[in-house]
Amino acid sequence: MPLQHSIQVGLSFGLTSGVITTLGLVVGLAAGTASRLAVLGGIATIAVADSLSDALGIHVAEESESIHTEKEIWASTFATFASKRVMALSFAVPVLAFDLTTAVIASVVWGFAALAGLSYHLARLQGGRAWPVVTEHLAVAAAVIAISHFVGRFINSALS
Repeated sequence: MPLQHSIQVGLSFGLTSGVITTLGLVVGLAAGTASRLAVLGGIATIAVADSLSDALGIHVAEESESIHTEKEIWASTFATFASKRVMALSFAVPVLAFDLTTAVIASVVWGFAALAGLSYHLARLQGGRAWPVVTEHLAVAAAVIAISHFVGRFINSALS
């Protein structure tokens, strides 16, 4: 596995996880708490704990295949950590800039745009038709967002 491929694996995983996990958290916490502070705290937590967790997950998965060099494994690990961290932190910008409702909408738009761009790019690299891949990935993201929203609302109503 060439080093460039290892970096691509880490970037793809980190960016995708950064979008899906952080969007789920932003939407769920906003629906459950209506608190900018809670949403920002969640984003910061994902940027640290989940980025490290995902990086370790990629590291262990790559080691378990027993086909990668140490350099390739660490390239995937670092690329996952860095891309997940940057992507997660990017969702703090709309939360800091707008009221929470507008920030959630802006976050969903930003997350869908980032995921669509990444999905399109990867599908084209593989020589396939891009739109089925983009549609599939956005549908999964939409499901995560919807479920997170309803979980947040349920928790709010159950504990209020």
